[in-house]
Amino acid sequence: MFGTIRSRLLATGVLLALSIWALIPANVTQRVRDAATGRMKDTTIRRVPINLGLDLQGGIHLALEVDQSKGPVPDCADAIQRAQRVVRTRIDEFGTTEPVVQLQGRCRLIVELAGEKDPARAKGIIQRTAFLEFRITDMKNLFRDALPEIDKALRQAGVKAPGQGAAAASVTQLFGADTAKAKKPAKGKTAAPDTSEANAPGALSSLLFQGQLPGEYLVPEEQVPVAESLLARPDVQRLVPRGIELRWGTEVMSRAARSYRALYAVEDRAIITGEELQDAKATRDPLTNQSVVNFVLSRRGGRTFERETGRHVNDYMAIILDGRVQGQPPVIKSQIGQRGQIELGAKPLQDAQDLALVLKAGALPAPLTIIEERTIGPSLGRDSINDGIRAGIVGVVLVVGIMLVYYRLSGALAVAALGLYVIFTLGGLAGFGFTLTLPGLAGLVLSVGIAVDANVLIFERIREELQHGKLVRTAVDEGFRHAMSAIIDSNVSTMLTAFILYLVGTGPVQGFAITLIIGIAASMITAVFVVRTFYMIWLERRPDMATLSV
Repeated sequence: MFGTIRSRLLATGVLLALSIWALIPANVTQRVRDAATGRMKDTTIRRVPINLGLDLQGGIHLALEVDQSKGPVPDCADAIQRAQRVVRTRIDEFGTTEPVVQLQGRCRLIVELAGEKDPARAKGIIQRTAFLEFRITDMKNLFRDALPEIDKALRQAGVKAPGQGAAAASVTQLFGADTAKAKKPAKGKTAAPDTSEANAPGALSSLLFQGQLPGEYLVPEEQVPVAESLLARPDVQRLVPRGIELRWGTEVMSRAARSYRALYAVEDRAIITGEELQDAKATRDPLTNQSVVNFVLSRRGGRTFERETGRHVNDYMAIILDGRVQGQPPVIKSQIGQRGQIELGAKPLQDAQDLALVLKAGALPAPLTIIEERTIGPSLGRDSINDGIRAGIVGVVLVVGIMLVYYRLSGALAVAALGLYVIFTLGGLAGFGFTLTLPGLAGLVLSVGIAVDANVLIFERIREELQHGKLVRTAVDEGFRHAMSAIIDSNVSTMLTAFILYLVGTGPVQGFAITLIIGIAASMITAVFVVRTFYMIWLERRPDMATLSV
């Protein structure tokens, strides 16, 4: 097939053209869906020839483990493996180029995002648990009816309402310290009964103001820590009605120039969870211009949701994400099937997009905490590139000098093929979309030596054939034929080693292995095919050549 010079030049030209095309930056037009309007539109994306790794263009490196402080996790290895799949999906939707999401040891997850310009947003998306629940609010006002008993229990424990008495601001008194001793009556006089404590407002009810919805209470923003401390007390938890749980809202409301945070009493049983969610998309409501997330449930989840919402028509349903009520609970006006909507109010569209992203990727099996964080600046990556280029130039110059001095004409042919080798290798990295890392640069320089090593085997075989008195053309043919087995054996064994490194190694090792594999493939083409073509051209021009400088 490639027995003629013309066919060989044509094949080499095609490979060269493909490699150069892969290395040319280009603007690519893609048709995507607009997150704001939901319509399809054309967008232009700048295609970068070679993706650079974290160590070359900067970015963030995160090491995460299961957060045991929020509850024991019996099998951290299983939890971190499931978390890896969720985080991988989120990062892919996030749009980072060539991210690294891999396990390290049994219970640690490594995430590397090269070129990421918004680390805070990326960390928020990675760590967000994204557990979605739909619960009915306390329509029977069971928690409101239980407030007198809760206030009584707090009063017996010595907890007074904020603002009651001169010492009410004392934190120790508020959380159960001994109250001030009552004044002793004068001698011979009987103390009047003190009814002020019985008529005083309760410690908890004085902080809660009834909202507009059943089960909704407003707490002054500055009193939220006090209310949280009171609600966390064991004696208060025991008196919360069975089947009712308390969940804070995410929004701060303004009433009469004062800020309040909503507290909701909701049923402890969710009518449906995010496990049944299949898709979620962010958009803006065309009527209110609010950011919303439209979601689609599975067929089974849609049937369950339709049945449960049908039972609770005219009731209020709280949408709870990671334990917080999102916005104000909407009223169920009719049965809701597979499709629904989460309103985010005045929050920016990007928040809705991030919420849709994490909902679609699924909930984490357990909360994750960042135990190590490193940010690599682009200047450090630029220095690494410059150092790698300098090292590569020094290595290539030495190789070229040795080849030209020792093998002369044959060395010149090998050097000419070496230039094509570099283009083929870089074109392969760009064409297949692999990421070039700092170890990858080392693999590129190493494969330069492997490329000329094959030529050294061929030239030595040709020299042996010439010493046996064979003609130049015959010596060249025999040299390539006899050296082929050794070249294939050495290159295939090196390629297998690099493949194993890619399978078992981490990000930098994988970058080295990929560059080495592509470099070996390119060296086989240039050392065997291209150099042989150069010899054929030279011998065609000099058919009467009696000797060869090799």
